[in-house]
This record gives sequence, structure tokens and C-alpha cells, in this order.
Amino acid sequence: MRKTPVVLIPGDGIGPEVSAAVRRVLVAAHAPVEWVEHRAGIAALAAGMEVLPEQTLEAIGRYGVALKGPCTTPVGKGFTSVNVQLRKRLNLYAAVRPVRSLDGVETRYRDVDLIIVRENTEGLYSGAENQITDDVVISLKVATQSACRRIAHWAFRFATRRQRRKVTVFHKANIMKMSDGLFIREAAKVHEREYPNIEYQEAIIDAGCMKLVQNPAQFDVLLLENLYGDVVSDLCAGLVGGLGVVPGANFGDAAAVFEAVHGSAPDIAGQGVANPLALLMSAVMMLNYLCEERGDKVALAVAQRLRAAYDLALRDGAKTRDLGGKLGTEEFADAVIARLA
Repeated sequence: MRKTPVVLIPGDGIGPEVSAAVRRVLVAAHAPVEWVEHRAGIAALAAGMEVLPEQTLEAIGRYGVALKGPCTTPVGKGFTSVNVQLRKRLNLYAAVRPVRSLDGVETRYRDVDLIIVRENTEGLYSGAENQITDDVVISLKVATQSACRRIAHWAFRFATRRQRRKVTVFHKANIMKMSDGLFIREAAKVHEREYPNIEYQEAIIDAGCMKLVQNPAQFDVLLLENLYGDVVSDLCAGLVGGLGVVPGANFGDAAAVFEAVHGSAPDIAGQGVANPLALLMSAVMMLNYLCEERGDKVALAVAQRLRAAYDLALRDGAKTRDLGGKLGTEEFADAVIARLA
């Protein structure tokens, strides 16, 4: 069986534990991947490397696909987020987070099925911050026509491929008339000129968030600039059980990095209680990508088997403690493996 080399970045905190569990599940499912392990984050620093080593970036550039565990980001000080650096260095301009209700995970909503598409390279996350005086700091929000148009094209193309019905842009163009105004103008142009098959809608972000928690079923694909996408994707994860049950991916023209979107949770690291499901779901997204972009039909079949297995495990009550269950990291992996068809 032909195997595709995939860069594996275990990450920090609980990252090595959930990565090992997911790797074991994929081996049991005979996933057609060959792991090439590299470091990033605190794990890289501890090994005497840069926080994002050049060899890690080079490997992702060479193979074009990576699966990444959570990396620690210092709050208010220290090094720049590894995630932000990865996205900028590899030009991973489209972040995608599917959010769906899962049988066996009880929330106040039953039929959530959303996809959040986030522009990944601009906005306030551009990192253009300056201290003007001792007590004044300025943070610059960046928006370019090319990046706004690019992410709009990507979102509408993705929606068409996935047979989704509607794209809604969340914005604050009533206040930020130039930056957010540019974002919605480019999205509207792309819709009108190239994707009239998809319904298009705009919503001011604060009102949109209110509507999301009132009735998430009224939305389908959400398109947002960088900061809004970061916040709203976590909000949507809360609709279905939290960050432990939501996958994530970052796409560029030459590479894709699939990742657990939750944090490194150092408070529970090494205890064997972390939920590996988010990273496993991200691995399923990765296998689907290998089929779509490289024609690997075996990867698609494995992805379908894995999704069916973890859905069945959850329905049967096999849950980690963050979901109200009692299973540890490896026990949940065992539960999924036992249900592989």
C-alpha cells in the first residue's frame, strides 16, 4: 500500500499524549500515512531549537501535509504564537473549522452543522503593534484587497464542493468602514460574479453572534476575518460540546496543516485524561484532503471508517471526562479501535 509522508508535530502539554493516541488509532485503521515527526513550541525550545525550527517548516513545505498537536502560547509576553507563525510562513490563508452535533454529546442544541472559514493572515493578528509612549500602545488592523478576495473565492469554492447552501459574512463594517468594508465588498463581488449558486448574506458580528446562540440552524458556512473567526469558531464549538470535539485545518496553495484547536492544557498534562477526539477528527479531515487533492481513495475509505467508529463510540457512552465520561486518553482510543468496521 502506498503511504503518504505526513509531518507530525506532537506539540506541548497534552499534545504528545493525544498525538500518540491518534497515531495508534490510525495505525489500527491502516491509514496510508508515514509519519515524519518534527518539533515546534516549547518542545522545540527544550531541545535547544527555535520555537518554530526551520527544519519543521522545510518538512511541511516538502511533504505538503502536517498534523499538529496543541502548542503553548505565552499570554501577554514571550514568543509569538507558533500557530500564527506557521500560518504566515507557509501562507496558510484559509482556516476551516467544521462544527457539528454529535450523538452522545448532550448540549442544548441537537442539529448544529456549521463550517467556519477564517482569513488567516491579516487583520489584527498581523502583529503590527507599537508602543507609542509608556502608557499607549497601537495595534494595526491590516486588510488587503487581494487577501479579502482570495479568502472569499476559497470559501465559495469550498461551499460549492461541499454542496452547502449559504455563505454568511460576519463583519463590523458599520464601524470599521474601510477594513471590514473591503472584506464584505470583495465577498459580495465574488458571489455575484462567480458563485450565484450559493446564497449570500451579511451580518454585523455582534448581532450575528446573538442569532447564532438563538438558532444556529439558520447559518451554514460562516466567512470571517482573522480575529472574528478565532472568536466565533470557539463560540460555535461551545454549541456542540467544546473544543475537545471540534477539528481544525489551515489551507494554503502549497500545504495544509491539520490541528487540534484546543490548548495544550498543561494542568492535566501527563495524567492520561485528555480527550484525543479533536485531533482524531482533524486527522480524518487530513485523510479526506489526501483523497481530494491527491486522489488517495484508500485514505477516504479509512476516514469514513474512523468517523463511523468514533461516532459509534460516543453513542455507546465511551467518553472522556471533559464530556462527562470516565475514560482516559488511551481508553478512548481503545474504544474507537474496537469499533472500526
